[in-house]
Amino acid sequence: MNTTEPLILNIEAATSVCSVCLSRGSEVLSLHESSGQNEHSRVITLLIERCMTDAGLKFTDLDAVAVSEGPGSYTSLRVGFSTAKGLCFALGTPLITINTLASLASAAFEEVKDSSVLYCAMIDARRMEVYAALFDADGKELSPPTPMIVDSSSFEEYFSEGQKIVFCGNGAEKCKMALTSALALFSSVVNNNSAYLVKGSLMAFSHKIFAHTAYAVPHYLKPPNITSARQLPL
Repeated sequence: MNTTEPLILNIEAATSVCSVCLSRGSEVLSLHESSGQNEHSRVITLLIERCMTDAGLKFTDLDAVAVSEGPGSYTSLRVGFSTAKGLCFALGTPLITINTLASLASAAFEEVKDSSVLYCAMIDARRMEVYAALFDADGKELSPPTPMIVDSSSFEEYFSEGQKIVFCGNGAEKCKMALTSALALFSSVVNNNSAYLVKGSLMAFSHKIFAHTAYAVPHYLKPPNITSARQLPL
């Protein structure tokens, strides 16, 4: 193991999966995750401690902390960001933020390894709505992250030109019935994983692309779905 490579703690908490991994350069040293519902705030520090213990390293050894910036669940993103920022403030290490959809698309490319297709990452946003973004094989963003409702006509402008698209993420899973074109392909990259952040966090560290720890905020895309309390009858 090359100890001159940066040691980065990667936190993925944008969706229902809370995942943490420790990476040295491009190598994942340890990874722990939990998919329990509504337990991010309870388990995230435990997952981080397990990663550090597995690797036999101290928090002061960290060179940076990376966090998935969204889009995704409002509450889950806040948990991930508050934890990452708290560590950065305490340790004096830089903060790296990684677009969640970009990391999913990158993981799908690593699986498919086809430069002739496009990669569309989707995160479930309830019912038939998803948060989606389209990328080419080089990771260039062709359409920005946006909420969209998927139906049989979605992406027709690409399919009509014979363009294949590989769909990934948990939002793509529920869109399989709607996307009936033979040009719509589906990756096995479904659930978010902190290992998907490693490539992006290493690149950001190498180019010193750091977020402002005090002012960095998650990329929610939409305001939280907060309902008013019902008034009980007297």
